[in-house]
Amino acid sequence: MESIDRSFTIRADVGFCSSHEDFMCLHFAAADFPEEALSTPRWKHDVFLSFRGEDTRKGFISHLHHELDYWQAIKTFKDNRDLERGTSISPELLCAIEESQLAIIVLSPNYASSTWCLDELTKVVECMEARDTILPIFYGVDPSQVRNQTGSFAEAFTEHKEKLITKKKVEQWKADLTKVANLCGWDSKNF
Repeated sequence: MESIDRSFTIRADVGFCSSHEDFMCLHFAAADFPEEALSTPRWKHDVFLSFRGEDTRKGFISHLHHELDYWQAIKTFKDNRDLERGTSISPELLCAIEESQLAIIVLSPNYASSTWCLDELTKVVECMEARDTILPIFYGVDPSQVRNQTGSFAEAFTEHKEKLITKKKVEQWKADLTKVANLCGWDSKNF
C-alpha cells in the first residue's frame, strides 16, 4: 500500500479496465481516513490533471476525473475552461499545481501544441520532480514521440519557433517533456 501525505491510503490495485460500454476508467480504491487527515490536510488537491482539452476533455479526462472524484476521497483539480490560443497560464492554475500532492499528465497528440499545457508541465516538473509525484499517461502517442519530440510533438515545436517563442523557453519545454516521458507511466495502447 502506498501512503499519501493526507494520511489516507491508495491501494496498490490501481489500474485501467474496459467496461461493457467500452470506455476506459481509472479505479482507485481509497480507505483509512484518520480524523486528523480530514481536519488538517497538507495539500489542497490530491491530484492535478494536466491535459489538452481538444484531445481528451470530453472522453478520457471526464471518465478519469469521475473515477478519481467518485468517492470524494481523492480531491482532483481539473481546469474546466476552454482556453483561447495564446492565453497565458493563470496565477490560480499555478497555485493549484503548487497545492497538489500528485500530477497526472495526459500526453496526447496535440498536448505540445498548447503553450498553456507546456507552461503547466514546466510548473509541475518544478514543483513535483523531486518528490517523484508525476504520473504520465501516454494517450494516443508513443512515449518515444514525447521523449524525442517526434511526430506531432516535432510539428508543435516547429510552430512554436515560427511564433518567435524564445529559444530558452522552447528548450525548457523539450527538457521537461523528456523528463516526464522517462518516468514510469501508462500507455493507452496497453489499456
